[in-house]
Amino acid sequence: MQRTLRTQIDVVGVGLHTGQRIRMRIEPAGPGSGIRFYRDDLNGAFLALNGRTPIGRADHATTLAGDGFKITTVEHLLAALSMMGVDNAAIRLSSDEVPIMDGSSAPFVYLIREAGLRSQGLPRRAIRVTKPIGILDGDREVTIYPADDLRVTYTIDFAHTSIGRQTMTRVIDRRTFVNEIAPARTFCLLKDVQALRSRGLALGGSLANAVVVGDAGPLNGLRFHDEFIRHKILDLLGDLALMGCPVLGHVVAHKAGHALHAGLIQRLQRDTDSWVFSEMPETAPSRSSRPSMAEGQVAALSASSAAR
Repeated sequence: MQRTLRTQIDVVGVGLHTGQRIRMRIEPAGPGSGIRFYRDDLNGAFLALNGRTPIGRADHATTLAGDGFKITTVEHLLAALSMMGVDNAAIRLSSDEVPIMDGSSAPFVYLIREAGLRSQGLPRRAIRVTKPIGILDGDREVTIYPADDLRVTYTIDFAHTSIGRQTMTRVIDRRTFVNEIAPARTFCLLKDVQALRSRGLALGGSLANAVVVGDAGPLNGLRFHDEFIRHKILDLLGDLALMGCPVLGHVVAHKAGHALHAGLIQRLQRDTDSWVFSEMPETAPSRSSRPSMAEGQVAALSASSAAR
């Protein structure tokens, strides 16, 4: 069945790229309404995730394009909502960016669990991919193949020796997401920070919300030895959520990123003969309604300082 939050979530945080202080409220929503973003600073202008939502320029973040407005850096929140099984919610923002929190999805997982979920009596459906569809750009690629579940094979290849080439394959379910993917933080190279800021990006970035990699390695340590590839998978899951309901298929990505992810979503939006709606398969419930210390220690610390 479809689900929504039991109670609302209130967050105050900084925008990674704008550097602005942002208020965000995530409210329960009715069955069949889906995920909607509202700009409260623009008299409630909103965008709904319905499989046709326009995607803006993917410049180091996923951006939704409205009629004369935008909402950006949505991917970490969308990954958490999707993988935690929140089908219907109203997200109200005081500006054009979702707060970055600690640079991962873990604080959002924590807050969703604190709010709790309730069933809404309407069947949940998924998009089941029926034939391969993808995007190729030189040696960069992202393709989704038919599968009965959601799985990801992702490869990155950076010249920096602290990152290098990393590959990971995972079947993605709620437990895998919470334990292995959600805590992975966004990252950047120290040498690129000034160039990003000169373009009006990363103005709110800090060691508190991103892994910054200097010449000798990460300046603020890693949560996983391969945190970089895990975060790329996190970004992909958030971008897949733009389809408005869970996607079942095997995504194979090589040196991809938000731009190629967006291209894949746009292909799926256009090529509706490459997938069908189907019933969402049952997933194993979490062992506990609360995160364990292993799952949520960092998330709890981040959320307690950000939530109001």
